[in-house]
Amino acid sequence: MPIAALALDFRSVAVPKAVLYDAPSSAAKKVLLLSQNYPVEVVVNLGEWLKIRDAQGSLNWVEAKQLSSKRTVMVTASKAEIRLAADANSALMATLEKDVLLDVVDVKLNNGWLKIKHRDGMTGYMLAASIWGVD
Repeated sequence: MPIAALALDFRSVAVPKAVLYDAPSSAAKKVLLLSQNYPVEVVVNLGEWLKIRDAQGSLNWVEAKQLSSKRTVMVTASKAEIRLAADANSALMATLEKDVLLDVVDVKLNNGWLKIKHRDGMTGYMLAASIWGVD
């Protein structure tokens, strides 16, 4: 019998600063703050509380109401290129530094490229291998 693959559940921080805890309770130890639009992967969903993984691989708990279904990604390469089309030979639009956050325009990969949008409005394609927050 085939095993069904489950899609990864990526979300982003919806509030200016999301508090992460070491357990699913506001009485638990506060571990970290994440900024708005930071991408996270949901690994456990308890309804009001979510266990999430961040781009560094840390696992912590956050109140579900602090996250959004909006998809964002984070540049993980030391230098990442935004191209006009999903092709390494396409026109170079920009080079971004590590840790820059980008909005996802289309979650479907195009030959390993993801369509993204920079906060300044530039839209283009980036190699999925250069970013975190992609299925």
